[in-house]
Amino acid sequence: MIGAGILKGMAVTLRNFAGSYFEKDRLITVQYPEERNPLPENYRNFPFLIYDGNDPHAGMRCVACQICEKECPPQCIYIIKSKDKKPDYVGKPQFYPAVFDIDISVCMSCQICVEVCPFEAIKMDKDFELSQRERFNHLLFRKEQLSKSNDYYHKIHPLEAAAVDKNLTDAAAAAEAKKKAAAEAAAKAAASKAAFVGDVVSTPGKPSASPTAPESTSAPGETPPGTTDPPKS
Repeated sequence: MIGAGILKGMAVTLRNFAGSYFEKDRLITVQYPEERNPLPENYRNFPFLIYDGNDPHAGMRCVACQICEKECPPQCIYIIKSKDKKPDYVGKPQFYPAVFDIDISVCMSCQICVEVCPFEAIKMDKDFELSQRERFNHLLFRKEQLSKSNDYYHKIHPLEAAAVDKNLTDAAAAAEAKKKAAAEAAAKAAASKAAFVGDVVSTPGKPSASPTAPESTSAPGETPPGTTDPPKS
């Protein structure tokens, strides 16, 4: 039949048109900003820094290793390492970034900085409402703007954050077990050394051989050398 394909196409169009008023899945218009579509788990926009606890400085995971700065393709990350150190998440003294800037006007959201970070300190955000009136001053994000809590990370990436926390917990437990084993080995070695020294001190030494008189080489009837004849009566 001539025009059957056109009729079938129009039927599909009519069904979608009518369904868009009744079926939520067919609604294509969202009344933004009053209405917002939920973003998927793997959505990413620009990087941010994670800190644990309530203090952004004390809980900062970044140790200013500068790997992300070196690996960033557009070179939009700028880091200055601190002069002093602070404890990291396993209690080991580490450097921290005195300056950590990201120019989001240059960032291309490639996520390479996230993949190369060995400390799970930098992740991708979901915030896309970042329009500003000026480009050079307002789109250069400082460390204070980039720092966000681990709770925020769990909120925007719950599955990924749970896996990261598990890895960090396992790493901390392994480090603690290694430290404990090293302390036990050192204590055992010190105890063995102390026991060995005590045994040496308490064991009496062998008696030295008493001096013996030299053997006589004189013939029978002769006076041994070194002696005088007895006076004759």
